[in-house]
Amino acid sequence: AEPCKLLSQPGQQKDHEPLLAAAECNLSLSSIRVDTYADRDIRSIDKATEADATTAEECAQDTMVAVWHKAYLFDPTRAAASTWIFTIARNKRIDLARRNNRPEPEDLPWGSDPEPDASDVIMMQQETTLLAEAVKNLPLKQRSIVERAFYADLSHQEIAEETGLPLGTIKSRIRLALQRLRHNMK
Repeated sequence: AEPCKLLSQPGQQKDHEPLLAAAECNLSLSSIRVDTYADRDIRSIDKATEADATTAEECAQDTMVAVWHKAYLFDPTRAAASTWIFTIARNKRIDLARRNNRPEPEDLPWGSDPEPDASDVIMMQQETTLLAEAVKNLPLKQRSIVERAFYADLSHQEIAEETGLPLGTIKSRIRLALQRLRHNMK
């Protein structure tokens, strides 16, 4: 393969020309003068954020790989190459910090839930019986709406459409029924 003409005169290049050459000629990362940017721009971010040496090297490597892959996106009319690379480095550092600060997922117990105590089972059965009796003692208009809302799992709007009653009436009957149930369950 013939060498890229854009890199043939390194002494006369502007800051952004190696990036454009890398994008145009599909050159290796070494043509972008990694050491210049890595030392000056990328590591300065890590010093400012007090990152350790390993994190700084990882961030610098991730940055230069991103620069290599995204060299075709660089636009010298929008920013200098150093600014563009510095922005990528800053974003990589933020990504790395977020990744490292992610909370560990909570350990979930495996298997089935433990069996409830016999006293808990008896208490729940008594409450269920008491609630069924309290619902049975509601006035018919309130009971039918409560059964549709809580047993048939219908929304207030669906109950209103089904019964032909106004939505406000449905809500009022449910509210009154719940107040009665609370009073009867005490």
